[in-house]
Amino acid sequence: MKNNRSNPPIVSNILETIGNTPMIELNRIADDIPGRVLAKVEYFNPGHSTKDRMAIKMIEDAESNGLLKPGGTIIECTSGNTGMGLALGAIVKGYKLICTLSDKQSKEKIDVLKALGAEIHVCPTNVSPDHPDSYYSVARKLNAEIPNSYFPNQYDNISNRIAHYESTGPEIWEQTEGKITHFIVGVGTGGTISGVGKYLKEKNPEIQIWGVDSYGSVFKKYHETGEFDASEIYSYITEGIGEDILPKNVQFDLIDKFEKVTDKDGALAARELAKKEGLLLGYSCGSAFQGLRQLKHLLPAEAVSVVLFHDHGSRYINKVYNDDWMKENGFL
Repeated sequence: MKNNRSNPPIVSNILETIGNTPMIELNRIADDIPGRVLAKVEYFNPGHSTKDRMAIKMIEDAESNGLLKPGGTIIECTSGNTGMGLALGAIVKGYKLICTLSDKQSKEKIDVLKALGAEIHVCPTNVSPDHPDSYYSVARKLNAEIPNSYFPNQYDNISNRIAHYESTGPEIWEQTEGKITHFIVGVGTGGTISGVGKYLKEKNPEIQIWGVDSYGSVFKKYHETGEFDASEIYSYITEGIGEDILPKNVQFDLIDKFEKVTDKDGALAARELAKKEGLLLGYSCGSAFQGLRQLKHLLPAEAVSVVLFHDHGSRYINKVYNDDWMKENGFL
């Protein structure tokens, strides 16, 4: 077994292990995709997702700006992964954490957040963002009611994308020795694609930035037409990507193309990545790879494509990796 990773140093707390995640070549699953396909595997972060990076950045920037004070309460609306990163930060730094989640999120995410000491409020998915019961509205209401509380609001908090500009983007550039030609990632809050995209475009404006979207989300049509089409919005199963709002973190001018992936194709691709590459990944990781696969006809023979895999499959054991759930949803 070859291991080129040097022995890491002793660190003072769990937060110091965030970042410097490995890049892994995809082989069997990518044999019909032109060029090299590399995976930036973000589940190696301690909270098992890329959201650790921006969660800690939001906390530290809020501390610096006096928005988060000792003994305070962090309140966030999350699909789960940002909550994990915030939970680690809250534990180490001595804050209380309250998370609001939509009811489509997996039970595993809720249980892990509870294990890390978070208070959970589960809200309905099938309501508009401004409905008083939406997970956005409930977070804002709790923030208004609870003294010494801070609502990071990952969707519009620019610290989100700055975290990826400062860490994820430079790591990808260095790991590929500047050879990257295409970056592919699922888009939810927009922090990852915008932060990484800005850094890479500054290094080489020719690098293509491709965003993966869900059916039921507004991103693709808005990017192509400038129209926010409410008729595009409907409930979908994929977690963590797509939105029914336009977060301030999505810098549409940095994104060259959006590609939509169905719930079924994303789930099947995630299972395929586990069986062919040994990568047990989250639902939206399957969507990200499937997006690249659907756009492979646009890749030159010498392409160096980097697809970012957001999180770990342990959060979806009772969904994507459960045959009964897959059959119930018509995916198997």
